[in-house]
Amino acid sequence: MYIDAPSMRKQLPAQAVIEELLRQHSTTLPRSGFGRFFGYSPLAADSVSWYQGAKGEIVVGEILARLPPEWTAFHALPIGKNGSDIDHLVIGPGGIFTINTKHHAGKSVWVAGRTLMVSGQKQSHIRNADYEAGRVTKLLRQRMPQLPSAQPVLAIVNPKSLKIKARPDQVKVLDATALRRWLVGHRPMLGRAELDELTALIDDPATWPPALFPPTIDARAQFDVLDVEVRAAYIRRTLWKLCASIGAGAAVILAGPPIISAVISAYIAAVVGP
Repeated sequence: MYIDAPSMRKQLPAQAVIEELLRQHSTTLPRSGFGRFFGYSPLAADSVSWYQGAKGEIVVGEILARLPPEWTAFHALPIGKNGSDIDHLVIGPGGIFTINTKHHAGKSVWVAGRTLMVSGQKQSHIRNADYEAGRVTKLLRQRMPQLPSAQPVLAIVNPKSLKIKARPDQVKVLDATALRRWLVGHRPMLGRAELDELTALIDDPATWPPALFPPTIDARAQFDVLDVEVRAAYIRRTLWKLCASIGAGAAVILAGPPIISAVISAYIAAVVGP
């Protein structure tokens, strides 16, 4: 069954990812009292990537919300028949931008041309970002043929490091913290009338493929509740590990002298003999 959205402007950052996460989480067995006490994550292993993806898109959504008023950001726009979506589509005087968000917190990201590696593992992020921009350009030009091409952007959230040895030809790769400044730094190429027409076109649900699932009621509120549980479990897990480390250290300190004496005695006996 296909469900039409009332207005694409009402799509929230990470909405598609959150809704998929909640669908998956609805079949996950609740934690036992033992699991909650020791800080086991409420997420199933298959849901972790969706959770991290949602966190990243929310961060970028907050950045885009701080753009000047002549800029407009849309989120979670459906683009394919299998439920795929555009994380963020931004339009403003500087042009049209499709933003693919990747949350690689604490990981090293390395870029050389069309090759992107995360902690030494090759990823297809650049190819996918380029492909998404092409699809958006083709779709919008069906109604506004003179539009410039959409610029593909890959926004990396909270990386440990981002090293660009050689820039990709088409895709702009940057740390999400630099995204706003980079966008507003573009020279004007779209006028007010064009932006108004383009905004109405993007906001029209008929422009986009219909969603595969009905919208989840209070999806963001449900995610916020789950997010609190995940972070609380992480804190509890960390505290237990800290207590275990302290306990192990105390045991070594208390048992240290007898163990050291025994080792020394054994060494002397082995060297000197009986």
